[in-house]
Amino acid sequence: MLKKLKEMISGADTDYLDIRYEVKKTTTVSIAGPELKNAGSNSTDGFVIRALKYGGFSSVTVTREEDVPEAVKLAVQGASAMAGGGKTVSLADVEPVRDYVEPDLHGDPAEVPMEEKIALLWKYNNIMLEQPGIANTNLSYREVDREKFFVSSEGTAIRERVCTVSIGGEVVACRGDLTQNVRAAVGGANGMAVLMGRDDVFLKKAQIAKDLLDAEPVKGGTYDVVINPSLTGVFIHEAFGHFSEADIIEDNPSLREKMALGEKIGSDVVTIIADTLIPNQVGFYKYDDEGVPVKTTSLMLNGVLKGRLHSRRTASEFGEPVTGHCVAQDHGFEPIVRMGTIYLEKGEKPLEDLMKQMGDGLYLCDGKGGQTSGENFTFGAQYGYQVRNGEIQEMVRDINIMGNLFTTMKNIEAADNTMKLSERGGCGKGQMNIKSGHGGPSILIRSMVVGGV
Repeated sequence: MLKKLKEMISGADTDYLDIRYEVKKTTTVSIAGPELKNAGSNSTDGFVIRALKYGGFSSVTVTREEDVPEAVKLAVQGASAMAGGGKTVSLADVEPVRDYVEPDLHGDPAEVPMEEKIALLWKYNNIMLEQPGIANTNLSYREVDREKFFVSSEGTAIRERVCTVSIGGEVVACRGDLTQNVRAAVGGANGMAVLMGRDDVFLKKAQIAKDLLDAEPVKGGTYDVVINPSLTGVFIHEAFGHFSEADIIEDNPSLREKMALGEKIGSDVVTIIADTLIPNQVGFYKYDDEGVPVKTTSLMLNGVLKGRLHSRRTASEFGEPVTGHCVAQDHGFEPIVRMGTIYLEKGEKPLEDLMKQMGDGLYLCDGKGGQTSGENFTFGAQYGYQVRNGEIQEMVRDINIMGNLFTTMKNIEAADNTMKLSERGGCGKGQMNIKSGHGGPSILIRSMVVGGV
């Protein structure tokens, strides 16, 4: 296929041209309570062609091989038409690469019968559904297998297979008019093995949902809080991570000034890394969708901004190194700047010491949706606990935290010595990115606004 792609783009009258062909197979199974709702697989394939000419940049997508020659012409024509009509585009220089990457899978999902996948999903569903107080479950198995072929006019030729699997959803507890739900997810990029023997995860989530029925709603106010790794990851991804994506801030002078490299926007505790090369993690890949090797990138060191995430276009625009973070949902999309795995570095103290350092406050656990508006954020926590004199006490529910990114970053006082990364990805930014892992340690934040009753 790589040889065929090279022939498809050879001879085009343009400054730069690339073509990406990929086959994407998606397998899903879903269960709601005692019912199997669906089980099936879908396979699609297609081509994305991108052209640069006279500073104009254009892309075309097609699904049929016989349409590629015309698509190449249209991409070149589109680039020519764009030249002089807007921002002049240039691509940062990269060394041509030739490589073939096959994932290290422990139990290739493609070789596991559908019946076994359904049986595993039923097992975890029933573990939760059979617990006292549980009224319903919604659980799904999802497998996405992408085989990508990339060729550029500069000489890059890459074939890479990327495969992720996950089981996730929610468990719902009910008593009278009170309903509480908790989310559960397991998964990764290293095959079916990561899904096996995870009974304890789903049992624990069912127990938490049941316990929430006896919890009191949190009282709104300003608290010192410790947030667990899941909530740390959500905060780092949503509130900070998107501002580290160069295309988000390039046309926003105010944010671009605030996010200038060398600016100190966090406390000395805050070191943030983007690393999609962590083996087996949901965010793993070796090359992005414009054929650039991914680089582990230090985004913040002891509160000081050190780097950001780039495509070749934005790296040229900012005059900064290419990082290999230009990713597409699939063959229906051109790639854009996206996070892979992003996390806050752990500290040296055990969690118990963080609680003692906080004294009185709240211990908040696991993200539950939310939103950002510029530099301000609001996130839900699935559950939490009162903390008095450094000791974890009664459970609380119906929790939202809110604040300003830059203020909150400076209020991070300590991080514990554990590190946990999410096992299931999912981030929307015009297109879905399932390889958006995040995480970190538990962290102590002073003066967090908490919404409640």
